[in-house]
Amino acid sequence: MSIRHLDTLFAPASVAVFGASERPSSVGATVWRNLREGGYQGRLYPVNPKHREIGGVKTFRHVRDLPEAPDLAVICTPPATVVDLIRELGARGTRAAVVVTAGLDKTTKQAMLDAARAHTLRILGPNCIGMLVPHLGLNASFAHIGARPGELAFVSQSGALVTAMLDWAASRGIGFSHFVSLGERADVDFGDMLDFLGSDPKTRAILLYIESIEESRKFMSAARAAARNKPVIVVKAGRSAAGQAAAASHTGALAGSDAVFDAAIARSGMLRVLTLHDLFLAAETLARFRDGRSNQLIVLTNGGGAGVMAADEAAALGVPLARLDEATLTRLDQVLPANWSRGNPVDIIGDAPAQRYLDAIDVLSRDTGSAILFIHAPTAIVPSLEIAQAMLPRISAGPQHLLGCWLGDSAVAQARQTFREAGVPDFNTPEEAVRAFSFLRTYRLHQEELLETPPARSAAHAIDLQAIRAIIDQVLAEQREILTEPEAKALLDAAGLPVVPTRVVGPDPDEACVAAQSLGYPVVLKILSQAISHKSDVGGVRLNIADEQELRQVCATMLARVRELRPDADVQGFTVQPMVRKKHAHELIVGASVDAVFGPVILFGAGGTAVEVLADRALALPPLNMPLALAQIRRTRIHQLLKGYRDEPAADIHGIAGVLVAVSQLLAEVPEITELDINPLLANHDGAVALDARVRVSASRPAGADHFAIAPYPAELVEFCDWQGQALTIRPIRPEDEAQHLAFLQRLDPEDIRLRVFYSRRSIEHTELARLTQIDYAREMAFIATRGHGSSEETLGTVRATVDPDNDTAEFGVIVRSDLKGTGLGHRLMRKMIGHLRARGTRQLVGTVLRENTGMLELARSLGFEERANPHDPDDHATRFVVLPLQPGH
Repeated sequence: MSIRHLDTLFAPASVAVFGASERPSSVGATVWRNLREGGYQGRLYPVNPKHREIGGVKTFRHVRDLPEAPDLAVICTPPATVVDLIRELGARGTRAAVVVTAGLDKTTKQAMLDAARAHTLRILGPNCIGMLVPHLGLNASFAHIGARPGELAFVSQSGALVTAMLDWAASRGIGFSHFVSLGERADVDFGDMLDFLGSDPKTRAILLYIESIEESRKFMSAARAAARNKPVIVVKAGRSAAGQAAAASHTGALAGSDAVFDAAIARSGMLRVLTLHDLFLAAETLARFRDGRSNQLIVLTNGGGAGVMAADEAAALGVPLARLDEATLTRLDQVLPANWSRGNPVDIIGDAPAQRYLDAIDVLSRDTGSAILFIHAPTAIVPSLEIAQAMLPRISAGPQHLLGCWLGDSAVAQARQTFREAGVPDFNTPEEAVRAFSFLRTYRLHQEELLETPPARSAAHAIDLQAIRAIIDQVLAEQREILTEPEAKALLDAAGLPVVPTRVVGPDPDEACVAAQSLGYPVVLKILSQAISHKSDVGGVRLNIADEQELRQVCATMLARVRELRPDADVQGFTVQPMVRKKHAHELIVGASVDAVFGPVILFGAGGTAVEVLADRALALPPLNMPLALAQIRRTRIHQLLKGYRDEPAADIHGIAGVLVAVSQLLAEVPEITELDINPLLANHDGAVALDARVRVSASRPAGADHFAIAPYPAELVEFCDWQGQALTIRPIRPEDEAQHLAFLQRLDPEDIRLRVFYSRRSIEHTELARLTQIDYAREMAFIATRGHGSSEETLGTVRATVDPDNDTAEFGVIVRSDLKGTGLGHRLMRKMIGHLRARGTRQLVGTVLRENTGMLELARSLGFEERANPHDPDDHATRFVVLPLQPGH
């Protein structure tokens, strides 16, 4: 259902409380009291068959007795009553309910949902604390304390945490736009809340406490949409194995791998923090600095010790301190005393008057790529408030690049308040300020990944799907799960990955010697057995065999060793491969598995036999392209070695990234793959090659693009057709189209842009252009018509439709190149979009058209659109609203 009727849930005109009571300490009494005392101005109805009135307010016995269908029902009655109440409320016309009641079993919960869905009634809960909307005075909860109005939305899976957080926030003066306890999330879940709050004008940032996620694609799609609009910050419980087990026990849901959750957060443009305190710290910083571009820090302080503490924390968190160039140092020499620190941190000495701060800020502000951390320790020479007031004109004069840290308490309280009122984020300690800035840097990296939506299939990686299918089908036909090493390498080779040549021989040493002779010494010998997956564990791998005599000896020794340790294993023989010697080589691991929550996941890191001990790895969700693969590599420690150091040349990082992209494509094309390990992947400046591989498959087909948590590029929608004697391609827009799309916009006449109300101008910023080309295909679609190929391809027209989260209504815009108007191209693009939306079940397609745009209105009429007055503004006579029903019966 997503956001349908959530506006009624969070902004009801009337509320009925079922189970309202006067019994002290009861849930019904607490909810009723909170609603009456919270300042809510809507109509309130207590419902309880055992009372005639509660606190002087007439009480109603049943749903049918109420004077109207309440917009919102809060249910605090026993579990056995919930289903009938929901059914009666839905039939009466209520469209939202908060089910506080706990103890609903699986059957009762499903019956409740079935009763609600018949009337599209939305349910928050069950087993939840409730929710608060402070700017409406709405406290539909049994929390012990209310919340003050503000611009932060807090959504929690834990009810106990809701009450604790309310108490904590109240003591610190933190306000909220919404405060929501999701409970068991039978209906309204994190995805729904992200959809609703992402477009809520009263919410500046969204804070989430999560224990588990079930519908990963819905969650990721909603998160990516919300994160484009405002900061979304997450605390996820269950970081350790013990914590994950506890979370699963508490929620009754399977907790996914914490590392996979981290990868999902990065890919969706959100920020994860580890503590509730950091949740608010990050929210404050991101809301103030979100549009800035500062990537390094300058510390300005009147105390050397505080500066050192900031520098230490920056080093620990990987935050770069800006290096002051000679010109900056010279300018600072002119305004600071001779004994200033002449470096960063910039220590302007403890006796600094207000003017010294101003002069230093003026010089340092010229470095627009850096944020300034202002640290002040109170002195008896100059009152802190005087310094704060003197700096106010500088703060309000330009873009905000300043973080404040007033050390102390009462002596700096007024100065701290002055900074806060001026919009400067303020922190209690230097370490806290640096940590907040590190959140900002991480958040920006995640925002960059948010803008990438690659295809499931990469044209750069040829894949022999027929050969791969033959291998997979043979293994499954033999009722096996694990591919032999030769099979695994053949599969990788067919997928376009670099693999070392491998010969399969029987247990006879003579066969091994013949293979080694053809490959050339030195060689590597490995045991071949379908029952032995990790060959090194049983002495089944021998490297660098120099000649035939040594090879024969190793064959005999290896067979004896394996038979001793694994007498149950059927040994088919050996594999022989050349001993690959790469100068300056690194052992890496590339792998894939299927997470229980987020589906297919790709791993990269330091490889070799000590892979578990090193634990240097980064995970990413497919589909991957080169920018995303490179970002994944950068998240590992071994990346520093791959970049080169001293006399060690840099490895072919782009070649390594290409392997990751190829694995991503393999997971999309072959849904049977459940596990894949390439270890080691040997890489140096000349490239990379897979020396060993392990693949597990399953007939249940848990991988494949359909199971990706992020919808990949829908290549199946590409269409080739003839248009006016020319070959035309109509396809979904893709991230790589950015430059081509800009060229298209630049060829449009300004008047055409104005009439279509599609783009505001021909020249737009990269970030805005990226949002047009790097779209979430689960939420919107843009088809472009192109001619030509490769570098000569040009865009001739485009149609775009944005679908609401309920898949009820899509709003379109269409435009063709100005010199191609009247050629029927717009009609063809619209038919493509209409067909796509019908297939995905969208109910109607709508658009707003300027009345003077007769061409567009005529096109709409020819396609079957109906013209109506603007439903959002009946007094608007300049535009017309066009509507096309897409499904039978609508």
